[in-house]
Amino acid sequence: MKGRESGMPQKEMWETFFDPKALLKTMGIDNRVQDVVEFGCGYGTFTIPAAQLIRGTVYAIDIEKEMIEQAANEAAVRGLHNIKTLLRDFMLEGTGLSNDSVDYVMLFNILHIERPEIMLNESFRILRHNGKLGIIHWNHDPATPRGPSMNIRPTPEMCIQWAKKAGFVKQELHDLKPYHYGIVLKKGDSK
Repeated sequence: MKGRESGMPQKEMWETFFDPKALLKTMGIDNRVQDVVEFGCGYGTFTIPAAQLIRGTVYAIDIEKEMIEQAANEAAVRGLHNIKTLLRDFMLEGTGLSNDSVDYVMLFNILHIERPEIMLNESFRILRHNGKLGIIHWNHDPATPRGPSMNIRPTPEMCIQWAKKAGFVKQELHDLKPYHYGIVLKKGDSK
């Protein structure tokens, strides 16, 4: 099930909106993290630097074959062997990963999708105890240069509420200037 249109720009423009490696460090992704999942890997903008920062594997999942191919090609060009791309409809099929199997889940610029609780529940299922969920999204501000329409763009408060309903706790809120916010939550005890 393809998500709602987000207004994602071409790769060259997209990558001018942030410094992916610095942003990942702010969101708690570093060499203490073993395995990461990225829902909707897109161009690999965050997949590639995450693979350079962590100790284990980045599972880059997308429903679009073109996006998976771009991320895989970029990994090959950079000589990264710790990225596993998965062409998968995670909204209908889940991730295919085992329960309690990863340290970090990246939900970056994707929670405008219909039924975000599906991704949040799947994230909770696959995260190890004390694993982290990172959410990044466009500010809820019509002055941003791109992003989903305002009627489907979630506020930080909405994302936190959805995540807590899925069982996540302990949040950190980050202002990821100029156009995004970030939230880091933790998987605590089972629901």
